[in-house]
Amino acid sequence: MFRSGPPRHTPRAQHAADDAHLRQLGYEPVLTRRMGSFGNFAISFSVISVLSGCMTLYGFGLTTGGPAVMMWGWIAVGVMVMFVGAGLAEVTSAYPTSGALYFQAEQLGGRKWGWYTGWLNLLGLLGAIAGIDYGAALFTGAWLNLQFGFEPSAGKTMVIYLIILTLHATLNLFSVRLVSVLNSISVWWHLAGVAVIVGVLAIVPAHHQSPGFVFGEFVNHTGWSSSVYVALIGLLLAQYTFSGYDASAHLSEETTNAQVSASRGIMRAIGWSWAAGFVLLAGLTFAIQDYTATRATATGVPPAQIFLDALGVAGAKALLLVVIVAQLFCGNAETAAASRMVFAFSRDGALPGSGLWRRVHARTGTPRNAVWLAAGAAALLAAPSLYSPTAYAAITSINVIGITPAYAIPIYLRIKHRRQFRPGPWNLGRWGVAVGAVAVAWVTFVTVLFCLPQTSPISVATFNYAPLALIAVLSMAWAWWRAAGKRTYDVPARSFDRSADRFDQEIV
Repeated sequence: MFRSGPPRHTPRAQHAADDAHLRQLGYEPVLTRRMGSFGNFAISFSVISVLSGCMTLYGFGLTTGGPAVMMWGWIAVGVMVMFVGAGLAEVTSAYPTSGALYFQAEQLGGRKWGWYTGWLNLLGLLGAIAGIDYGAALFTGAWLNLQFGFEPSAGKTMVIYLIILTLHATLNLFSVRLVSVLNSISVWWHLAGVAVIVGVLAIVPAHHQSPGFVFGEFVNHTGWSSSVYVALIGLLLAQYTFSGYDASAHLSEETTNAQVSASRGIMRAIGWSWAAGFVLLAGLTFAIQDYTATRATATGVPPAQIFLDALGVAGAKALLLVVIVAQLFCGNAETAAASRMVFAFSRDGALPGSGLWRRVHARTGTPRNAVWLAAGAAALLAAPSLYSPTAYAAITSINVIGITPAYAIPIYLRIKHRRQFRPGPWNLGRWGVAVGAVAVAWVTFVTVLFCLPQTSPISVATFNYAPLALIAVLSMAWAWWRAAGKRTYDVPARSFDRSADRFDQEIV
């Protein structure tokens, strides 16, 4: 199904070919191209991070459908995400830029398609940083609870969260080579971490749940009476985890052989995550000793209670550290992807204060101001967690309903304008339209699904704030378009003067 030429070049010739193609798309290369094929795959694999998504939403899964929905939902969602990933990979091969989704949408559908896709993509990426790093803060609080008797209140968790955000922003101020190295380490840490966690949980505990329990036990503590509704809402665990693979596209201007490497990075990241996540979820669920105690754990993190019950305090602390480090890798990779989106969107004049956010540091070749903006916005998105116990699920929903539609828009436009679409070297051939149609249908379904309330009765504390965030960002995008966007938003492929680098004055 997949086709991926062209012939290989020497590294120097390949860099020249990549830069020449970028200029054909309308952009003068200003970022440093130091990431290889493995590094590009590694950033999407790190952002998907089964040790982040599966772990942080495991408690949500225990309440919303239980083991049966977690396991079968993981399989079903993984299948559908492969369709979405393949459709996106094909379009990415044709348009490998840091702007990624919005640039693709603009090329295939026009300015307004690009404009709104960009705002959706930005919302999703910022929601992803918040979801990942807040999850890491929750797990860090659980480890501190076991080690020092720390009580992880909402306020204390927020402090930990802000520290983690600052760490990731600081790491992303340096060269993309550091980001690439950290992501490469992250791949092996994740794979080894899943193997260690599952291996220990399979060997050490004297008691394990039956296969009938792991694959057939349905649990509903949401307050809703409809089992079908609860099962559908429970898909959030898998769908949230399977997001962020557009990171490969956002880092394409810093990747060698970008037209092939970025597309392969998307597909390989989804495939490996699908396999690793299934093994991890199965290992955790087989090792549950007391379901009720696991759900109501004083640590605030159900997987920590599974570790405690199965291994004791020392073993639990060791495995929690494995998970926390993986989550830190994940958050760092997502910060890199989001900052490149901020940079690219600002480069095209889409954000207020674009002149500030598109600046690239001369020595490191990184968009430092964009990094700080991404981290600051993620800090604001997590603020509701100070007073709402369901805020974390809402943050993850913001990620899903922001970024997932943004995946589908360029795929939809590729189908709509299939006669004008010129595929890149990595393409689906005659299967492109069929694969894209399945991808668009799935994205439409989950977007509606995750705007729905997740718990009953609905109150200020249990309200799903994700639809409000979606409405707010679309309203802001509409207002900014009318106020300034029509004048300032200017994608270079349509009106860029290729004879001069209009960003010379922005490189400091």
